[in-house]
This record gives sequence, C-alpha cells and structure tokens, in this order.
Amino acid sequence: MTGTAVRPTLHLIDASLYVFRAWHSMPDEWHDADGWPLNAVQGFTRFLLELIERERPRHMVVAFDEALDSCFRNRLYPEYKANRPPAPEELMRQFAYCKELCEAMGIVTLAHGEYEADDLIGSALKSVRKDGFRGVIVSADKDLSQLLQDGDEQFDFARGQRWGAGGVKARHGVHAHQIADYLALCGDAVDNIPGVNGIGHKTAAALISHFGSLDELSNRIDEVAFLRLRGAATTARRLHEQRELLPLWLQLTRIALDAPLTPHAPPFARRTADEAALDDFAERARLGPLTRRRLQAATQL
Repeated sequence: MTGTAVRPTLHLIDASLYVFRAWHSMPDEWHDADGWPLNAVQGFTRFLLELIERERPRHMVVAFDEALDSCFRNRLYPEYKANRPPAPEELMRQFAYCKELCEAMGIVTLAHGEYEADDLIGSALKSVRKDGFRGVIVSADKDLSQLLQDGDEQFDFARGQRWGAGGVKARHGVHAHQIADYLALCGDAVDNIPGVNGIGHKTAAALISHFGSLDELSNRIDEVAFLRLRGAATTARRLHEQRELLPLWLQLTRIALDAPLTPHAPPFARRTADEAALDDFAERARLGPLTRRRLQAATQL
C-alpha cells in the first residue's frame, strides 16, 4: 500500500503586514548613513530569517504593496482605502530596503502599480495549482482566507497559528470561498468598503451561510424578511435599497487572480543569493554580526 504523495509547497508572504508590524514594534535604535531610521528593516529581516529557518521553503514569493492609490479598485471606487494616511517617508524608504533584501536573497519579489499584494499572492498561487502545489499564505489578513483550497494553509506568523480552508468558518462564520461575498455584505472598515448599511458581521455571515453566495442572496432578497433572523424585515428593506451596489462591493473584496507576474514564472523556486548584494545590504542596513551569520546560513537552507 503506497502512501499519499507529499505535495510541493509555495510559501506566499504578505510583506507589508510584517514591515508595518516591525515599524510599530521595533525601537528606533538603528539609522543608515544619512540618518534615516532602519527599525522596520531590522524587524523585517529577523522575521524573514526566522520564517526561512523554521519553514525551509524551496518555493517562495514575497509580495509588496505599491498600488497605494493607483490600484484598479481606486478606479472603480475612488474612496477605496481613502481612510488610510500615506506612509511617512521614514517608512517608505525602509520598504525599499526590505524589497532589496528579498531580491538579494534570491526570493521572487512581486510588486505592481495597479494590483495589491493580495492580488499578486492570489495570482501566484493560482499559477502553480496546475503543477500540484499547495500554498502556505503567511499573513493574518482575513481577506486572504478566500484563496484557501484543500491542502492550503494560512499562517499567522506572529501568533504561531495555522489553519486550512476548513478552519475559516470557525473564525469568520462563513466558508473560505464565501469570504469575499461576506465582506461585500458587511463591509470592511480597514479598506473603507461600506457594504450594506446596517448589516453587521453576524447578520452577513448568517445570510451568506443561508443563501450560499451574494448573487443568490441578491436574487432572493424577498425571502430575507421571512427568515428567523433578528431584524429580518429591516434587513430585507436595506438590501432592496442598496442592491445595485452589491456587485461593486464584491469587485472590491474579491482578490484578482490575473495580476501580471512577469518577469517571474511559476513555480517560483528560490534562486542562488547574490553574495555581494547581501554584503552591501548588511552594511547599509547596519545588521549585527549574529544577524549577518544567520543571513548567510539562510541562503543555504
């Protein structure tokens, strides 16, 4: 009797989350030659090294957000993420350092002016599925749970928590493939997506669970008033009034799977590190001796 074949794994890292986390948590103790802070660079470098040491990924993608106000979603809805203040220059400069580190280490680094990191992660994962790969998405972002299929995992690195597609319902009240529909209905304050006014997370989860999808709910709104749901009649009225906006909210919450990934191509294997570039980075980023040794060792894992 033969065992089940182990599927190859693609690790997909939502870089911005971990750069921001380091920016807010690391002390302002390091500065480059021009006096600019390096705390986010120091924190992100340690995160990346720990991830590689723990997971030893052979195939890996690190996605950065560069579509801060030029994303295709902004054309659909100008208020998309308009509630977020622009990142200060002290942080923007560190994003460039972090991207440089990944490239020097031979890790496939993705960024695009019209697609967000979520779209790049989703598109990269879709591109390797035909070759039997599973994905490990390194991020706590609930939006990314919509990408999970059988065998995939989402990994909240900071909390050490991992879950698959089957674990999404316990966390959010809907299945993985329903996350975009759910967020379109109740809205997402983080991304400034209103959703249907007056419908909260619990009601949205109950409606999507009952009808299966936002499209089916939209086609059967008249049934909502008769559900055993608190405020069912009011909810039905609100859905009728805002029905025309539902497709727009869904376009904003659904991760695009057709983002351009060129010049990179699946399966995104780690390349040989550029030793000279890494040495130069370590010097300019003020990495200590221990971190430099770890960096050197990580390129061999």
